[in-house]
Amino acid sequence: SCLCGSAPCLLCGCCPSTKNSTISRLLFTFFLFLGTLVSIIMIIPGVEKELHKLPGFCEGSGSVLGVQPRVDCSSFLGHKAVYRMGFAMAAFFCLFAVLMVCVRSSKDPRAALQNGFWFFKFLVLVGITVGAFYIPDGAFTSVWFYFGVVGSFLFILIQLVLLIDFAHSWSQRWLRNADESNAKGWYAALCTVTFIFYAASIAALALLYVYYTKPEGCTEGKAFISINLILCLIVSVVSILPKIQEAQPHSGLLQASLITLYTIYVTWSALANVPTQSCNPTLLVRNSTGSATATEPLTTWWDAPSIVGLVIFVLCTLFISLRSSDHPQVNKLLLTEESGAGAGAGAAEEGGVRRAYDNEQDGVSYSYTFFHLCLLLAALYIMMTLTNWYRPDESLQVLRSPWTAVWVKISSSWAGLLLYLWTLVAPLVLPDRDFS
Repeated sequence: SCLCGSAPCLLCGCCPSTKNSTISRLLFTFFLFLGTLVSIIMIIPGVEKELHKLPGFCEGSGSVLGVQPRVDCSSFLGHKAVYRMGFAMAAFFCLFAVLMVCVRSSKDPRAALQNGFWFFKFLVLVGITVGAFYIPDGAFTSVWFYFGVVGSFLFILIQLVLLIDFAHSWSQRWLRNADESNAKGWYAALCTVTFIFYAASIAALALLYVYYTKPEGCTEGKAFISINLILCLIVSVVSILPKIQEAQPHSGLLQASLITLYTIYVTWSALANVPTQSCNPTLLVRNSTGSATATEPLTTWWDAPSIVGLVIFVLCTLFISLRSSDHPQVNKLLLTEESGAGAGAGAAEEGGVRRAYDNEQDGVSYSYTFFHLCLLLAALYIMMTLTNWYRPDESLQVLRSPWTAVWVKISSSWAGLLLYLWTLVAPLVLPDRDFS
């Protein structure tokens, strides 16, 4: 009955009492992580070779719309499986995003669907996944690639918003501790962390110039690295200008250093998708037999940027699920509240057993629809990350890295830097608004 009941039933007696809304978000995030784990398993080379045994998978690989009348079923089975798993997770979260439109409180009957019936939700996810594996190839892979590109672009921006908020909270907490305890150690720690972030960024930039550019050629790589270096310098200088400090006393180099490091990572990830072998030592091309070629032997065709991206994805998704921001502007952007409604807090203890309590009787503590849209974008992002943003060529026999992936990642880094710059100058441009 617990699996079919509400979120309070799922909280073990040994766990501390917590909010119903938090448990629901964690369980939906668990579904996302479960789908991600299945995708990772399917793309492992040893497992990938056995995917043709899945009933209907190869039969569903026939072409449609007259594209490629004969397609080798053994071509990129792991790539196809990840795309279908990503489609299933995106469809699942899209379904709940539509169902939860305009839910204002837990008194809405639809709130029971959000906070309960977990066993049936799992069955729905499994059913959508099974159906997704019967989708024929044809135009599906090429069309869904662009859905993944757009969704990943948006999720990268969401990651940056969360990163900015995290850096602000981190800086404020340490500065507050320094003021309350009159200990200079907090200031020293703040300076040390900032120095480490900038040092790591400088080292990464040097490595990018060494490995992803050549004295002659590789013009795009040189331009991308140089432009992002200049933009990072600009936001770092702007963050410590006297007028900016006067308008936002808590703004400083810690936030700018963290944003700089993240921007360098996105630049590295973009350069790892440059389809020119001489300018990209990590470029990997796979043919329909599954063989991989690169400048260095690789045991798997995942690259380092994908692994780092997977770690960032996990942390940001948990961040979305576990906490609301300390900053009203971020909460308005992410449609969350600083603290959920307090109704039901007295129900945290029932018969001496610690339970989750309904904290949304007077109003939801986060937008159900927006939360599911975030998980939808996260599902698309992890789909693109696990496939390295690669896609089959027109013959469907070779998996290549397109320039589209490079430009989307670089554009997202520019958009992120402009977004952070706006958070710095907004109080000066709009003096009548409250940016506290």
